[in-house]
Amino acid sequence: MRQEAPAAALDALFGGVLFCDLVFAGAGVPGPGEEVYASDFALTVGGTANRCVAAARLGMRTGVVAVLGDDPLSSYVRSFLAAEPGLSLDWVETRGEAMVPVSVALASADDRSFITYEKEGTGMPDRLSSTLPKVGSCQVALSEANTPWVRDLRAAGTVIYGGVGWDSSGHWAASTLDLLDQVDVFIPNAVEAMSYTRTDSPILAAKALVQRVPLVVVTTGREGALAIDGATGEYVEVPTVPVDAVDPTGAGDVFSSAFMAASSIGWGLRTRLQFASLSASLSVRSLGGAASAPRPAELRDFLLRAKPEGDWQDILEWTGRVTEDA
Repeated sequence: MRQEAPAAALDALFGGVLFCDLVFAGAGVPGPGEEVYASDFALTVGGTANRCVAAARLGMRTGVVAVLGDDPLSSYVRSFLAAEPGLSLDWVETRGEAMVPVSVALASADDRSFITYEKEGTGMPDRLSSTLPKVGSCQVALSEANTPWVRDLRAAGTVIYGGVGWDSSGHWAASTLDLLDQVDVFIPNAVEAMSYTRTDSPILAAKALVQRVPLVVVTTGREGALAIDGATGEYVEVPTVPVDAVDPTGAGDVFSSAFMAASSIGWGLRTRLQFASLSASLSVRSLGGAASAPRPAELRDFLLRAKPEGDWQDILEWTGRVTEDA
């Protein structure tokens, strides 16, 4: 499948690990010796792929820095990503000894569980296979924020977004937050934010975090999201947009990419949170994070049909313009 020609500049760049996801819906975890049947299934991509696909579908000129192997599932992930207009794979390395990580997800409307296999050698590369153009924003895991090419981007004016993942050790080491001085925007979920700051509410966690990073956005699941701008002191909280949920996998990834897209448009903090929350909500209506990431036309159609509470005028006008231009 033909890959998009590289753009002269990128609106968004994502560094991390690409996954191949096998998503099963309507099935519980089987006990020893048991077999359970799912009501639905999807083969899709996940991990960093959720974020870069979501950004590209919202019209951002997007690139991804990652590693794939030469195994069949790596080929599937590469083909899936290459089919997305506006998404460049110029900085995705192929390593013969690598194999794309694989996750089996058991999904329900409220939550999901994973079984994952990941070989060594599939992490975000420290060095790039080719030179990057000018990049507007870049998102990486907080643990990767000190990577040389990420530091170089920030020094050149790129806005760096950081995130964290689930700490399977349960330690939630406070030292992880020492890298917040390497990012401009930090987007954890409520559990991550409270666990790392040893606080008992998302707002207290955000207040603690904004002492260390210019802008903090905390996603709060069914409650919505909140943000504090350290420069202005502005605090904003928005509710989630109600939909009929099928699979929440990747909703947080879609949220963060949509927030980046909204920031590049130049909206105020409340509108950026609304746009990100809407995009994340629409992504849970079918299986898989990347496969369900919405496009502007879907956002517009939903707003016109569902008429959720709140002021959506700026988003309606923008989606109308980009849909007409498409």
